[in-house]
Amino acid sequence: MRVMIVDDHPLFREGLKAIVGEADGFSVVAEAGNGNEALDLALEHRPEIMLMDISMPNKSGIQIITELKSRLPDTRYIIISMHSEADYIVEAFRAGANGYMIKKSAGTQLLEGLKSVASGGMFLDSALSGEIMQRLVNMSHDDEEAEDPIAKLTTRERQVLRLVVEGCSTREVAEALFISPKTVENHRANMMRKLGFTSTVELLRFAARTGIIDLETWTGQC
Repeated sequence: MRVMIVDDHPLFREGLKAIVGEADGFSVVAEAGNGNEALDLALEHRPEIMLMDISMPNKSGIQIITELKSRLPDTRYIIISMHSEADYIVEAFRAGANGYMIKKSAGTQLLEGLKSVASGGMFLDSALSGEIMQRLVNMSHDDEEAEDPIAKLTTRERQVLRLVVEGCSTREVAEALFISPKTVENHRANMMRKLGFTSTVELLRFAARTGIIDLETWTGQC
């Protein structure tokens, strides 16, 4: 696999090159010493894996990942940094990093990290603390909640959603929730806008996919 190394310390880059050179199936195709150079060379060489420091001239490793993710969607990123603080690590994974190790671990863990990331997995330095692992677990839960479309809806909008997909008319929804038909229409319009739908068919598909309704028992009647 094609590997690119980005670090502003030439001696450290040489050390990483030597380690990568020992690994079967990996070769260094480019190296850069600052953020701007890294962006240019990455777009030119399109590496499959990038090994990057965080703190560098021009742009940080995290900024580089953020800028390249949409342009090089198949590239995977391993941060190799002196920073072992949780905030740096969580920020790196949020940006799209696939692995993180501290520099003093590179000599013993880089090959393992390369193989893990190359096979589609993630890698986290074994020297990092349990607190950081917990932060990453919490981050995943937060991201799942952020990606849940239902979380965008108010309690009332969720109530309207459930009744609408069950087949209730505007009048029936209004009677069930003790609100006016006009208020039902407003909630329905807001709900559709937040979910990005324009038709009831889309809403029903979404409800079936997310388990709001069970198609085996659904009758379409309120």
